Amino acid sequence: MSQELKQVAPEFTLMSHNSEEISLSDYKGKWVILFFYAKDGSPTCKRGCLSFKEQYDLFKSVNCEIIGISSDSVETHKEFKELLDLPFPLLSDPKGEVRDMYEVPSYLGKFPGKSSFIINPEGDIVHVYDWLFRPRRHVAKILSKLSSVG
Repeated sequence: MSQELKQVAPEFTLMSHNSEEISLSDYKGKWVILFFYAKDGSPTCKRGCLSFKEQYDLFKSVNCEIIGISSDSVETHKEFKELLDLPFPLLSDPKGEVRDMYEVPSYLGKFPGKSSFIINPEGDIVHVYDWLFRPRRHVAKILSKLSSVG
């Protein structure tokens, strides 16, 4: 599912894979892809992260940063990031508070959903994608959308 919006992205601060605090406001003035995924190491989430990695240079070329968020621990994020050699930060949201602020759906009432938010340089959410399956297609759609709005 994909939807157009224009609302202010909720501010947050979370711990990264390397135990540093990262806030959304750290990226003001840049495009941001904030993607929520279910679990480090799950097959679909792994493909999603690798798809962002494969297209990372394209995202950077349009002044866009990528941030991944799940409820996994800082330690698990560190291992997962190193295993996949990911060039972007993974943030730990252990209580799902940021996931709730962004109203990321859960499936069957208990499985964390997978959603990506395109946030413009002014800090507004301009597009949302829900991607339970087909993570590669989802990344291609985000790049296409960025090229039309950027």
